[in-house]
Amino acid sequence: MADVRHRHGLGSVAMRLDLRITYADGSAVDTPATTADLVAFEEHFDRSVARLEAELRLTDVCWLAWRSLTRQGKTTAEFQSWLESIDGVELTDGEASPVPLESTAPTSE
Repeated sequence: MADVRHRHGLGSVAMRLDLRITYADGSAVDTPATTADLVAFEEHFDRSVARLEAELRLTDVCWLAWRSLTRQGKTTAEFQSWLESIDGVELTDGEASPVPLESTAPTSE
């Protein structure tokens, strides 16, 4: 579930969860829940991410996906409003991304 890498000599652990969000309109986007998102999760829910595998809740996965998009500036919606716009969130293994929500065509200024 989590990509856990031990850094030699420091004893620190970096974690990352790859998530795929499917919106109500059928579009989908992949986003990583990084260490910053996981620490924010622990602070918000007062639960260790080490317990996610044994006690994973739908709210956990959705909140991490929302937090990741918020951190990246890809949504400004409050959690509940954003939640009402999605169809689901799933854990992935970093598979190929679906077609992005936003066009990558150049814009003129």
